[in-house]
Amino acid sequence: MDIIFTKMHGLGNDFVVIDTLTQDVSLDENFVRDISNRHTGIGCDQILLVGPADEPHVDFSYRIFNADGTEVAQCGNGARCVAAFVRDKGFTDKTTITLKTKERLLTATLQAPSLVTVDMGQPLFDPEKIPFLTNTPALSYTLTIPGINQPLSMVILSMGNPHAVITIADIQQAPVEIWGKLLQQQAVFPESVNVGFMQIQDSINLKLRVYERGVGETSACGSGACAAAIAAIMQGLTESPVKVTLPGGSLTITWQGNGHSVRMTGPAIKVFSGVFSREN
Repeated sequence: MDIIFTKMHGLGNDFVVIDTLTQDVSLDENFVRDISNRHTGIGCDQILLVGPADEPHVDFSYRIFNADGTEVAQCGNGARCVAAFVRDKGFTDKTTITLKTKERLLTATLQAPSLVTVDMGQPLFDPEKIPFLTNTPALSYTLTIPGINQPLSMVILSMGNPHAVITIADIQQAPVEIWGKLLQQQAVFPESVNVGFMQIQDSINLKLRVYERGVGETSACGSGACAAAIAAIMQGLTESPVKVTLPGGSLTITWQGNGHSVRMTGPAIKVFSGVFSREN
């Protein structure tokens, strides 16, 4: 099977983007892992499978597969790359594009060839919708995790995927992998969780590292940046808009509070295109 693909990234969070508009592509978990492998495949954090719209007023649908083969519902950096991809490939001449993921409708606006703003929709705080198992909904939660020698306070929410955001004094010293793995294993997160480690710099700037489900720590996480900005604004630690600086670069997040959508602006870069061949 030969698959035409484009390699893209948003702040180093990298993707293999494949269209099913011009080719018939079927992915299983093993095939996803083959493509994602950085030594024997193309290499990426996620694969984005872009297809035709399946309902009115939607331009394109797309599916998101983590490098471990699991399918997920949301990826902010991926949304920007999909918008740039369909415009670059000539699948649309629109500058504002409506995209449908497994969970959400997103609107992406191309500000420049490689700069995209995405309306990510409203954050969800209802524990059942995150999902997060608790009997007492709250602004923030304190969890005692086996293997971690201190209680962890965090804001837990969904951006179409679950996030736990922990405020920390110095993210360079944060035990990102250790705490990230332990939190993802907890039964209170039945669909696992993306764990963000946030350091507040001032009222409009924060730093962030994210340990993602099915991938590990990435150089950037768009939905994680949205979650962190929301957590900071809700706690009165920052104002909107917030500049979120991740290891791979910066995103600007705007959120006016409950009842409002989150808007994320950042780059979407094409790296190269090619053909991936698989014998079986």
